[in-house]
Amino acid sequence: MKEITLNAQARTEFGKKASRDLRRAGMVPAVVYGVEKNENGPIAKSIVISEKELAKLLYTPNVYIVNLNIEGTTIKAILKDLQSDFVTDHPVHVDFYQITEDKPVVIEIPVKLNGLAEGVKAGGKLALNVRKLAVKALYTQFPDTLDIDVTSLGLGKSMKVAALNYEGLEIITSKEVVVCAVRMTRAARAAAANAEK
Repeated sequence: MKEITLNAQARTEFGKKASRDLRRAGMVPAVVYGVEKNENGPIAKSIVISEKELAKLLYTPNVYIVNLNIEGTTIKAILKDLQSDFVTDHPVHVDFYQITEDKPVVIEIPVKLNGLAEGVKAGGKLALNVRKLAVKALYTQFPDTLDIDVTSLGLGKSMKVAALNYEGLEIITSKEVVVCAVRMTRAARAAAANAEK
């Protein structure tokens, strides 16, 4: 899986006013979970990251492992949650989760359809219903995309998560979810109706 390095700073000021001031300055408050632990379990590390820096991660179809450089200390993490302003769509808060080579994590990976479906040759239209699937694995096992061969998918047929299998990955998305389907078009329906006459 692709990796990206983002520079961040430890957050020193807290509260609503401090958060507003940070956002006005083009900075986004963020939290990294799993970095430090106490007797109650993992505790969060508060950081700030520039919106410009964050854009490299957010405005791309790719999913990345993030190397967070916090004032010289690098932490490997994944993006867990993003809160955006519902008016401006600017990020207002980001959650990261630290990852290690020995602990599986859940991440959403883009789906990529490969091949020319039988149903498309017969006049149907291939539709991708789900752009990403949630999978669980060690981060070193994650592919850039989940490739799906649709060559044998016939007209009016669909493919569910249950039909997919990837070595080293556990698919968390419900097995009943339809990933893609070949839909009948008006032209295909007309051709089928004419063939029946």
